[in-house]
Amino acid sequence: MPENAGIWVAGVDGCKSGWVAVLRNLEEPAGLRLAVFPDFDGLLGYDPFLSIIAVDMPIGLPDMISPAGRGPEKAARRHLGERQSSVFSVPSRAAVYETDYRQACETAQRTSEPPRKVSKQCFYLFPKIREIDALMTPELEDRVFEVHPELAFWRLNGESEMQVPKKVKSRANSAGLDQRRDLLVSKGLPASFLDQQPPKGCGRDDLLDAAANSLIAERCLNGTAKPFPDPFRRDERGLRMAIWA
Repeated sequence: MPENAGIWVAGVDGCKSGWVAVLRNLEEPAGLRLAVFPDFDGLLGYDPFLSIIAVDMPIGLPDMISPAGRGPEKAARRHLGERQSSVFSVPSRAAVYETDYRQACETAQRTSEPPRKVSKQCFYLFPKIREIDALMTPELEDRVFEVHPELAFWRLNGESEMQVPKKVKSRANSAGLDQRRDLLVSKGLPASFLDQQPPKGCGRDDLLDAAANSLIAERCLNGTAKPFPDPFRRDERGLRMAIWA
């Protein structure tokens, strides 16, 4: 059998070096790879072909943010209990395309009702959000799905949020990471794979998040993943706005 044969899916998380991906061949359990891509386009053109790419990054940006927000964030938070702070509010497309924080806040306030500024955490994600937004089309939605690791862990944990945070005061929390690692092992991912030294520019939390996203990618492929919210809305470019789990 050729090395690239099979059905491949990817769970993807943003990291300092670009995008870290856990690549899984669903027809061959040993077909498991960890790779870092400097740009998202590399995932779209990867060989072997990736049937599903489940990425932790907002997709679909409205021109105006309503009181309920973009939609997916509120729908995800209601399931996450104490972990809901990990879901950042995403502003309008015009705000996301600002490269200065003060200007981004001004644009976000002008394009939201009630007026809202942008969190620093979300602002730091803007380059990656723009990268996907520039590539994304409604036609790509058969392959590319927005996910969120904490909602993924909630789903994998019997629809119960993780009890221990993976970060405390922006620092990695070993107890929380170990809990997530053990859950992933219980779902069939090899401990040796999850315990490997992450590549340069990638943290242990990034690796575990990408691994969780890869299990949701499998659910997207077999039709068992669900969108949050359901039904979801689309932005002015026709892109769906939903987190899948």
